Amino acid sequence: MTPARHDSLTAFLVGMSGIALFSGMDAVMKGLVLAIGTFATMFWRNLIGIGLSGSFYLRPGMPAPSASTLRLHIARGVLSTLMGFLFFWALGRVPLAQAIALSFIAPLIALFLAAALLHEEVGRRTVIASLAAFAGVVVIFVGQARADLGREALLGSLAVLGSAVCYAVNIIMMRKQSLVASPAEAAFFQATVVTATLACFIPIAGIAVPPLNQWPWLVLAAILAVASSSLLTWAYARAEASYLAATEYTAFLWASLFGWLIYREAVSLFTVAGAALIVGGCIAGARRPGESAPRLEAAI
Repeated sequence: MTPARHDSLTAFLVGMSGIALFSGMDAVMKGLVLAIGTFATMFWRNLIGIGLSGSFYLRPGMPAPSASTLRLHIARGVLSTLMGFLFFWALGRVPLAQAIALSFIAPLIALFLAAALLHEEVGRRTVIASLAAFAGVVVIFVGQARADLGREALLGSLAVLGSAVCYAVNIIMMRKQSLVASPAEAAFFQATVVTATLACFIPIAGIAVPPLNQWPWLVLAAILAVASSSLLTWAYARAEASYLAATEYTAFLWASLFGWLIYREAVSLFTVAGAALIVGGCIAGARRPGESAPRLEAAI
């Protein structure tokens, strides 16, 4: 195994570990959202995250980020606030595995955003792949209708799709951020900007101090968020985003496991079939002509 291949495989495994921790965080956040609400859960978790990530980043002699890097931190943090709020709000209304499956459409949305913003060509294969992924979304919604989960579940599913649009932009921004900032710096500014953004809405939304029995879960969610963010930033600095995007799909397995173990959520065949169509479409859309699998050599 060549050094480049070995480094890329290591980045893939680290990225997959980051997704596993992120899925665990989603499971903890679902319980917190049900207990204390979406806004309070996000605010207190990120406030704890500032302290955790700051203990690694705020050390004597650490250089301050450049103005351009700071702008990137702020932009991604603000975007992550909206993305996170939509997704965590949805977790309180739809099964964990279903929410993750719907979020998988983000990589394909990223391809069309790249075409719109960067004037990249969208080929025939991408269009066909998008139709397959859209069919997967339809299948999941059909399964939801048959299960008669109600209006709240429908709104939750739509919120996940809105979050996926935000995440598509986030994928591009995370790649840029990983090339100019350390994992500790990215995690610190992510938590700081999200907390500051949410704080602006406290006069409108209000916020209460959570009961004592919820603080251990908030701390655990913050630890998992910081750890997963750091692992993903490390991985994205060492391999192409198109190669590491495949690690995102392992989240469905983790979400299915955590949803069943913690919340006794059964995974319907409609959700499995829809997830398969979405993942298949994303893989086909991202694959370059002549490639049978993602390249293992990092291009940086």
